Amino acid sequence: MSSAPLVIPKTPSSVPPSEEEVASLMNTILNADKSQESLDASYALTNLLIQSVGFRGLHGYGLLRGIQKAAVDKKSGAKRESAMLILGALFERFPREQPLSEVIFLIEDGGLLSLALDALGDKGAVVREAAKYAVDALFACLKVESLVTAFVPALSAYLSKPTAKWQGAVEAYRLLEKVAEKTQAGSDTKEESLRKDLLRDSVGKCLKDLIPIVESGMHDMKNEVSKQAVKTMTALTTVLYNDDLPPPVLALLTPHLERSLNTHTTPQEVLAKQSLSSRISQSSSMILMRQRTFLPKLKPGVQGVKDRASLPEVRELATRALNVIQKAMGDDSSNLANGAVAQVTTDEVLKVLEQHVKAHGGLARKEDEPFWAITKTYISEMVRDDVNSRLLQRIPLCIGPYLSQLVKEGQEAVIASAVHAHFIEEDTRKYGAPVQEDTDEVEIVNADFSLAYGGMLLLSHTNLRLLKGHRYGLCGRNGAGKSTLMRSIAEGKLEGFPPKDVLKTCFVEHNQGEDADLSILEFVAKDPELAASGKKRISEVLSEVGFTAGPGGRQQQKVGSLSGGWKMKLALARAMLMGADVLLLDEPTNHLDVANVKWLQEYLKKHTEITSLIVSHDSGFLDEVCTDIYHYEGKKLVWYKGNLAAFVKVKPEAKSYYTLSSSNVQFKFPPPGILTGVKSQTRAILRMTNVTYTYPGNSKPSLIDASCSLTLSSRTAIIGGNGAGKSTFIKLLTGELIPQSGKVEKHPNLRIGYIKQHALEHVEMHMEKTPNQYLQWRYQNGDDREVLMKQTRILTEEDRIQMEKTIDIGDGRGPRRIEALIGRQKLKKTFQYEVKWVGMLPKHNSFISRETLLKEGFQKLVQEYDDHEASREGLGYRVLEPKVISKHFEDVGLDPEIANHNQISGLSGGQKVKVVLAGAMWNNPHLLVLDEPTNFLDRDSLGGLAVAIRDYKGGVVMISHNEEFVGALCPEQWHVENGRMTHKGHISLSLDRFEDSSRGPSTVASSVVSSTVASAAASAVNSGAEDAGGELKFKAKKKKKLTRAQMKEREVRRRLRHIEWCVVNSYFSSLFDGWTLLTYNVPLSRLNSPKGTPHPPDTDDEA
Repeated sequence: MSSAPLVIPKTPSSVPPSEEEVASLMNTILNADKSQESLDASYALTNLLIQSVGFRGLHGYGLLRGIQKAAVDKKSGAKRESAMLILGALFERFPREQPLSEVIFLIEDGGLLSLALDALGDKGAVVREAAKYAVDALFACLKVESLVTAFVPALSAYLSKPTAKWQGAVEAYRLLEKVAEKTQAGSDTKEESLRKDLLRDSVGKCLKDLIPIVESGMHDMKNEVSKQAVKTMTALTTVLYNDDLPPPVLALLTPHLERSLNTHTTPQEVLAKQSLSSRISQSSSMILMRQRTFLPKLKPGVQGVKDRASLPEVRELATRALNVIQKAMGDDSSNLANGAVAQVTTDEVLKVLEQHVKAHGGLARKEDEPFWAITKTYISEMVRDDVNSRLLQRIPLCIGPYLSQLVKEGQEAVIASAVHAHFIEEDTRKYGAPVQEDTDEVEIVNADFSLAYGGMLLLSHTNLRLLKGHRYGLCGRNGAGKSTLMRSIAEGKLEGFPPKDVLKTCFVEHNQGEDADLSILEFVAKDPELAASGKKRISEVLSEVGFTAGPGGRQQQKVGSLSGGWKMKLALARAMLMGADVLLLDEPTNHLDVANVKWLQEYLKKHTEITSLIVSHDSGFLDEVCTDIYHYEGKKLVWYKGNLAAFVKVKPEAKSYYTLSSSNVQFKFPPPGILTGVKSQTRAILRMTNVTYTYPGNSKPSLIDASCSLTLSSRTAIIGGNGAGKSTFIKLLTGELIPQSGKVEKHPNLRIGYIKQHALEHVEMHMEKTPNQYLQWRYQNGDDREVLMKQTRILTEEDRIQMEKTIDIGDGRGPRRIEALIGRQKLKKTFQYEVKWVGMLPKHNSFISRETLLKEGFQKLVQEYDDHEASREGLGYRVLEPKVISKHFEDVGLDPEIANHNQISGLSGGQKVKVVLAGAMWNNPHLLVLDEPTNFLDRDSLGGLAVAIRDYKGGVVMISHNEEFVGALCPEQWHVENGRMTHKGHISLSLDRFEDSSRGPSTVASSVVSSTVASAAASAVNSGAEDAGGELKFKAKKKKKLTRAQMKEREVRRRLRHIEWCVVNSYFSSLFDGWTLLTYNVPLSRLNSPKGTPHPPDTDDEA
């Protein structure tokens, strides 16, 4: 049982204690009979120093020297215990009262922490217990900045000492584990969460140095050290906290990547993945300064893979990775130019701190200058972490308490405020002014969250704040995660977002395909959330948005028959019936005509009780509707006040929202190739004549008596209201549908690249494939498989009966059945086809003219072979291998890494559209048909597409409600209304909408378009002088009859080619001597062709 506490006479705080008083207390501490007496005296001495001389007393009375001497006294275990007790008392109370003491305990002369850690290896249990108390006391009183700036480095220094005791090492690893555990999120207050974020970020910066130290402990010979090091490493991995590739992750991955890259026996496929990983890990648009510390370790390994890998794909990946690493290791100017924000350094903070300390009187005592030299760096490092983490409110806590004992009384708060104000001003300059909360507004959402999709982190530790009645535009590039964020909110999966019973949300999207056979009224009434409204109320709301009631009204039509625009209006009607508090609108203007876009704008502005979150690439719509903008920046949501125009004023780099620019994303379309017999850009290659079509089940035709023609120079826009028949017109033109009357003719070799209105239908059956695999599947047989799936290509029961029909061609062999068409050649102004007969050998094949086959009813057989020949010509210069396909995807704005390694199911809507576009352009089409091409594409991609279409050498016909896009590209417009098409003639193009054009409106957009405009009527049916109403017949190149002299010259040329080929191939070189070569004047320069050159064809086409 302990005795009564030792009574110490108090000394007034203004009078320093005498050396005798301090010595007496030290003597009591070191020579007390009981531990409690020693501990009481330790507290008394600590309080005495705090209340009088403060931190200066630790040095002034030789106190620390006495403690250090007693701690290593091998003769007295009591003194070693007492040394730990006084150390524990100092650790427990001094930092709380005078934080400046942290510099003495942790930094100055190596600090005192190592003394306590070594004592944990003492043979006396009481000494170890006292040392444990001292270490825990110090850890408990340090704030976040002190832990990372001084405590963790002190532990690292101890673990790196060769003389460190294994018991001390175990404790050091345990303390590192506790630091990592303090970063874990829980049910914390906002202030606690901010402190944990700061600690997590700061520890992440240290991991590059900590990982190797902890790893060495995992292999320690002492079992206790090894076990604790494993626990510590496990805890450190939790610091990663779902981040994509920030420094904590890189610190963990770098050793593994480095080892794999430098191992010569690593399999090639592993090297490919490692090279790819190292590239991806560094290919952020903003490479942070601290991330560069990992690059020197990876660079030699990547260089080695580039030089020694046997597979070309692996070498290519390594080359890309090396380029990114070299770029990242360059100076900071390139990163800053790309939008990276420069991080504040310790020296910059130090300069500001010294400036303000000097301006406010400097140090109170000159003798403190040596100590100030250490302290100012310590303070600057803590402030640096707060500034870079944007926790500016913590800056005064890292300055004022530390200066209170060094500067004149009262000046510490002034200095702290001045430094704080300086960095607030710098933060405002870099990031803009902070959000000013309006007390009159009603806040309905204030959520802090992170968001990931598959293996990609989209948003990291960001905030979403929504005010009632505001309309927020959500802006960012394709793949940033806009639709994913809205879908997470709609499904109730977003962390921190109010549940549906508190805040009702409605996700507006056009996706009604699963109930295509229901009537519109039944479809809406079937929804469990809307059934309670009753059919009467549902019918009224549907009428408000244009769905007329009654037996013959639109409400009775089937959902599947609706156009894209009407499907969007149906989704908006459902949202109105739900009475949602928050509307989530994902591309609401997709498929909507001008009138309906105007209606939607007025609806959103009128209902001020509804909050809207809008994703749209229609700049005019965002300007008209939005009150605020949220922009994706560095995996954060950044708020801007005002509409899109106000946002662009603040962020000039976002000007692409108002221009069609290819500066950020470039598209390159392949040249269309030559069409046999077509020598003029204005010659009709596709014609529709008096076509009428009615959908099954409908009494009213969707298209009536439509006629048109298209050329290689066509730039045609098809415009009209929702449901007018535009998409039906396109489907008939491309062969998706078969007209009930009239005819559609095209050049036999014409290749059409077609993107449907619902573009994602092209890839819906291939979600498990990568884009590269999808393209290989589509063209692996030499034909476009999607062409074979058209209605005009699929064999019906009537077609199968037709194939059983026998025909007699008058060659004396009687009637026979056609098995297949296996060849085609020119015959005057048309074609003749080689026919393989059922049950007959190939030597009995016959040639039958195109007209005869069509007359006998074999249209689909002829069309199938024409498609095959057209596809073969288009793919003649295409090699279907991953490397070439990757380059093709890059030409349409899709990153090759995404094309090669990401499944289509994980791509955003805009990225899927690029996949579809790449598929349509693979076989070098002559005519590009685009149904709503601007849907899902962001502004950068939209600009790249517009420039590519402008420069494309083939014909283009498109449906679009985007007047900006159409007005810049299409001088010719066809208007479809109530199923009838009218030709509106030529209009002026707005070339000033292109960023690379300084001209005003013009009638020409390119050399291709100018040729169209120059023609009297480029595309109007029956008006071209070159094909005035006649059949689409194309003349082959007519061969002239050669004279005898010309025939002799041709024979000489052929012989020379043959000799050259023989000499090149060494097997035949012995057949010819030098005289032969001289006789035929074979130049030696022509013998440099590589061995294995194929035999040249005997042809007169020498040009």
